[in-house]
Order: sequence, then structure tokens, then C-alpha cells
Amino acid sequence: MYALITGASKGIGKEIAIELAKKKYDLILIARSASQLENTAKEITQKYAVKVDFLATDLSASDVARSVFKWVEGKNYQVAVLVNNAGYGAAGDFEKFTIEQNRDMMNLNMITLTEMCQIFLPMLKRYSQAYILNIASSTAYQALPQMAIYAATKIFVLNFSRALKYELKDSSVSVTCISPGATDTNFNERADIPVKARKAAEKVAMTPQDVAKISVDAMFAGKTEVIPGFINKLAAFLAWIAPKAITEKVAAGIYE
Repeated sequence: MYALITGASKGIGKEIAIELAKKKYDLILIARSASQLENTAKEITQKYAVKVDFLATDLSASDVARSVFKWVEGKNYQVAVLVNNAGYGAAGDFEKFTIEQNRDMMNLNMITLTEMCQIFLPMLKRYSQAYILNIASSTAYQALPQMAIYAATKIFVLNFSRALKYELKDSSVSVTCISPGATDTNFNERADIPVKARKAAEKVAMTPQDVAKISVDAMFAGKTEVIPGFINKLAAFLAWIAPKAITEKVAAGIYE
């Protein structure tokens, strides 16, 4: 049985792949960088003695899920675990970014994730027990000025995952959504997060290894929605009970 992980060359995605390799799943790693994927595949193969293959592709491209599925079918791989981890954010005013930049983020964070679930679902249903793990974000619990589109895409991931879990309740496929908070990855650099926000995040940041273990354990336990870390759970709760205008003002003050 194979587990397919997107955004698997580094960070949380790589650590999820390692957690699944520990459980003796063969792996399919998907990301943009062929060299990073190759290094990750070699590292996992040597350490855990599982089969690892990889596909370097731009997951923000239109109809990429269909291309990934055709590649998997062509290799005759059977996927029992689908992990949609790939995603990114960008900090700044909405009007700072081009339509193309915003579209790419929405494509990757929402459209590709949704289409991966849809196109791999019949294959997953062949197993007596199969799993979908979608990675959202703690930003899924509020609107986030300065990262307006990113947070909105993660709200989509969370609500889509919950709805899909319910629709599949009588099937063999379990759906879990993980909403990590600050994590020690290169997310802040790629998103160009302001220094003030980075320093605030450093105080509560989790390691990708810890997030990955919590995620994989939650997936196999059949949990629906998990926020790793007490501070992140508390922040989500406070965002839920506090007036939206206050949470948005506080968030904007951090990211501006």
C-alpha cells in the first residue's frame, strides 16, 4: 500500500512521510523541487527500508491532480493514504499581489486539494480502511488581514474536510483535517512574514516532527479536526468567542 503526500520535500510534509514510513507504508512524494524530492526519497529509503517514488510538478497548475493520478496509474501504484499538505501563504495587502499570484495560491491551497480528493477517492474506496489527511491552518478560525486569501483558503480546507468526512461516514475512507499554528519551517520566509509576526510566532512555534506525529496519529485514530498544541487550541477558542472586529484588529496589528 502506498501513501501519497503532497508538499513532501521538506517541512511538515517530509515529516509526515517519515511517520508513515515508520509504519511501513510505501511512499509517493509530490512537490516542485526534483532535487529535494530525490534527497528526501533517498534518506527515507535508506533509513526505513520502504519503497519511495517521487514526482516533481507544480501543484498550483491547472488540472494537475489529473496528471498526478495518471502518473500513479501508469506506475500501477495503489494509494491507501492521501495527504494533501502542499500549500503556501503570502503576507501583505490584498491589492499588493497580481491576479495570477492570488490565483496560484487559491489553486494550490483549494482547487488541487479538492481535485486530489475527488480523483483518488475511488481508489481509496477499494481498501477496507483508507485515509485522507488535509492540512489546513490555525488561520482557518478567523479572517486574517494582511493574509486575507491564505486564511480564507484554509477556512475552505477545514469546512470542506468536515463535510467530506460526513459524506463518507458509511464508507471505508476516513477524513481528518489538521490546523497547525506556527511551525519551524520555511513558511515565514516564503510568505514574507513581517519580523514582528515572526518573533511572536517563535515563542509558540512547534517542530514539524511534533506536528507530523500528531497529524498521523489523529488520522489513524479517525479524528475529524485537530489543532496541534495547547496555545493554538486556546487561540482558536478565543478567536471563536471574541468579537470578530477585535480578533481582526489584533491580527492586523501583528502582520502590518
